[in-house]
Amino acid sequence: MIAGEQRGTVTVLTLEHGKANALDTELCRGLTSALDEMVREGAAAVVLTGRGKIFSAGVDLFRVVDGGRDYVGEFLPALRGLFVALLEFPRPLVAAVNGHAIAGGCVVACGCDRRLASGAGRIGMPELTVGVPFPTVALEMVRGAVGTALARDLVLSGRSLEMTEALHRGLVDRLVKPEDLVDEACAEAERLAVLPPDAYALTRRQLHEPALAAHRGPGRAWDEEVIEQWSRPETLERIRAYLETTVGRKG
Repeated sequence: MIAGEQRGTVTVLTLEHGKANALDTELCRGLTSALDEMVREGAAAVVLTGRGKIFSAGVDLFRVVDGGRDYVGEFLPALRGLFVALLEFPRPLVAAVNGHAIAGGCVVACGCDRRLASGAGRIGMPELTVGVPFPTVALEMVRGAVGTALARDLVLSGRSLEMTEALHRGLVDRLVKPEDLVDEACAEAERLAVLPPDAYALTRRQLHEPALAAHRGPGRAWDEEVIEQWSRPETLERIRAYLETTVGRKG
């Protein structure tokens, strides 16, 4: 699911999970484990990217409708755990957004310190158009990355932005030729990695404290409601209808 490659001082983690790198329980746990391993090994910096032309198309909704309440009950905590692992990672994280970064894929990118994109694909948060809420920590991650105004617009409108607009609005930091994307992301990660590690780790914790505080505090209670809403029969039916409309397949 996740391939690791060392490029100088930077470790490149590439999502290789199906055609769309869709987030399911296994991928969330696998990436969380990979990040934990990077911490144990003292990695200088990490670049996250995806195989092919999709960074991540977000939550695997087919798994959700197939698994129902039982699957939702294990998946959403795993998803939340991945988001927390991104926030708590002590070293530089750079996203090389090689294509679509939708919903959870957008949140993963927002958990990184820099977001470089190839210019292809779209990025956004369409959860409300599907009819589902996201864990509190996810919303706070987007707010922390782009500010309240743009986060509110992305979440409430459900729009996905072309990368040129995402660059203009600050959702991505730089557009790079596809063939240069990972190299440029590694160079960016190396520039961040030369900063004093202890100071970098503390600063990163300070920047992400609002999201982590929301996760630890009132967000816990809200997240129980998130799981309950995802599990409702009417929600699962909305997801089935969305899948049929968008990809021509019922769940």
